[in-house]
Amino acid sequence: MKIIGQFNHGFIIVQLGNHLFIVDQHASDEKYTFETLQSTTKFKPQPLIRPKLIHLPIHDEIIAIDQKEHLEANGFNFIIDNNSSSGNRIRLTSFPVSKGIIFDESDFLDLIHRLSHHPHPNVRCQKVYDILASRACRAAVMIGDALDHYSMTKIVKNMGQIQFPWNCPHGRPTIRHLYRLG
Repeated sequence: MKIIGQFNHGFIIVQLGNHLFIVDQHASDEKYTFETLQSTTKFKPQPLIRPKLIHLPIHDEIIAIDQKEHLEANGFNFIIDNNSSSGNRIRLTSFPVSKGIIFDESDFLDLIHRLSHHPHPNVRCQKVYDILASRACRAAVMIGDALDHYSMTKIVKNMGQIQFPWNCPHGRPTIRHLYRLG
């Protein structure tokens, strides 16, 4: 994509072939930052004083056991008690912590539910999604920021490096078709 310029200190006008597009500089930078945070952020586990028994439907228990590494990467450490009956084998030994934000059993259950529908490496519980979306929003280029050609190019190139570049984490579109030339 060829950078044409910045419009109204909020949008980047680009050309691809004989088409003009408008790129929301904030939403695009936020989305790139969000996906980077999604793939790199690790939450430290806060050990519990004693393991907490988690009662789960058998299907969810199987998902938790199969996705143990993913759950632990998100700060939810647990042991599996093979001497207990199905649905009562998971014992949480830690919850994740992040800058004073408290996670709990409901976040663990939310992550299991999400993994059952989308077993993807970047799946996070809703609370983590919200935290990362907020961090990405605050770190992104803002509407009103004047950008030089290098900064505009970087934002547009970064969009091409992410898996789902079409909307920021809050749902705002990152790019729209403006006009077909000729």
